Amino acid sequence: MSKKSKKTYNRSLFWEFFKIGIFTIGGGMAMIPQIQQVVVKDKGWLSEEEMVDCIAVSQSMPGVIAINSATYIGRKTNGFSGAAAATTGVIAPSFLIIILIVSFLGMVGENHYIQGAFVGIKAAVCGLILISAVKLGRQILKGPFQWILAVAAFLAIGVFGITAVWAVLAGAVVGILYNTLWLERKNREKEEEK
Repeated sequence: MSKKSKKTYNRSLFWEFFKIGIFTIGGGMAMIPQIQQVVVKDKGWLSEEEMVDCIAVSQSMPGVIAINSATYIGRKTNGFSGAAAATTGVIAPSFLIIILIVSFLGMVGENHYIQGAFVGIKAAVCGLILISAVKLGRQILKGPFQWILAVAAFLAIGVFGITAVWAVLAGAVVGILYNTLWLERKNREKEEEK
C-alpha cells in the first residue's frame, strides 16, 4: 500500500470511528452493533469471524471495549498508523462532548427535562446491548455445549453476582476439558472402528 493510500485509509478509519463515537450513546457494548455494521457490512474491513475474534479480544483486555475494538481493527487493517487513527477517531467525540457537558452541567443538572432524557437514554442503551448479545449469540452459540456455557455464565454473573473474570476463566477451563475429553472419545471411537 502506498503512503498516499495509507493516509487516505487512515482518514477513512478516523472518520468512521469518529461517527461511531459521536452517534452511539451508551458506551462500548452499545457501540458493538454499529462497529459491526460499519466494519463488516459497510466497509468490509473484517469478516464476521474476524469481528467475533475482535470482540472477544477487546472484551478480555483491560480498558473500554470500544477503544480496544477500534485499536484492534485499525491495527489489523492498516498497522500502527491505522490503530492510532481509529483509536483517536473513537475517543475524540467523547472527549469533546465531556468538555462541553462539564462546562454546562452545573446550569442544567437539576432540570427535570434533562434528567428525563437521561432515563430514556439509559433504556435505549439497554436495547442496544441486547441487540449486541443476540447478534453475537447467533454467531457463536452453535451447539448445546455453547448454550449451556452461556446460560451458566449469565446465571453466575447476573443472578449470583460472580465477577466476570471468574466466569471467563471457568469457561476457558471447562471448554478445554470438554474439547480434550471429546477429542479423546472421538479418537478412541476411531481406533475401535479399525
